[in-house]
Amino acid sequence: MQLQDILFSQGFGTRRICCGLIQQGLVQVGAGSELETCLDPTAGFAEAGLVFRVQGDTWTYQERAYLMVHKPAGFECSQKPSTYPSVYTLLPGPLRTRGGGAAAGVQAVGRLDQDTTGLLLMSDDGKFIHRLTSPRHHVPKVYEVLVKHPLDEKQVNRLLEGVVLDDDPKPVKAQACSAEGELHLKLTLTEGKYHQVKRMVAAVGNRVEGLHRSSVGAISLTPDLPPGHWRWLTSDEVTSLTQKVPG
Repeated sequence: MQLQDILFSQGFGTRRICCGLIQQGLVQVGAGSELETCLDPTAGFAEAGLVFRVQGDTWTYQERAYLMVHKPAGFECSQKPSTYPSVYTLLPGPLRTRGGGAAAGVQAVGRLDQDTTGLLLMSDDGKFIHRLTSPRHHVPKVYEVLVKHPLDEKQVNRLLEGVVLDDDPKPVKAQACSAEGELHLKLTLTEGKYHQVKRMVAAVGNRVEGLHRSSVGAISLTPDLPPGHWRWLTSDEVTSLTQKVPG
């Protein structure tokens, strides 16, 4: 693939902009730690394993982007937020524009409320996003919930048995639920209805005071990723997320 097309696919601007970056000597390319400046926009390179530096930032070619983000409170999972900053502002520009076109850039795999923290996955792979968000795939999401009032066995059992929400006559139940402390609930869901955790907890007579998503499928938020930061998913992590959930 031509170098200008590689940069375009990775989100570094239009082909014209990418061509200009190369001709100005702002792009170094290589397959390892040794990178050399390339001034020819039409120079061909094998994409697999390609490492390139653009204006001082080093990147590895990724055919598709799969990211883990540690979402902090106070961010909306929307590219056009209404009140709070967009979670997309936590990402470098190329990740928000890669691929070009109307659906450019990575998209959030589901959404978290602005006051909810924790694991948010992002990708530009539509099939991957659908696999993780479609209710028929039953991908479990684990939430750590801080509640206002002390928990009791009755509340936990009701969440496991199912509660009725105001927009659906069919009971919604937790796949797993346990009281980890007097005010700490651990809840596993396989659906993603609007404000689902908050409404389920309210339906059993309690109130959510803090909400944190710790895992999606087989992937858990790693402790070395601080709030507001992101990292690439490994190939093994991507594979584990796309495997069929047993049962």
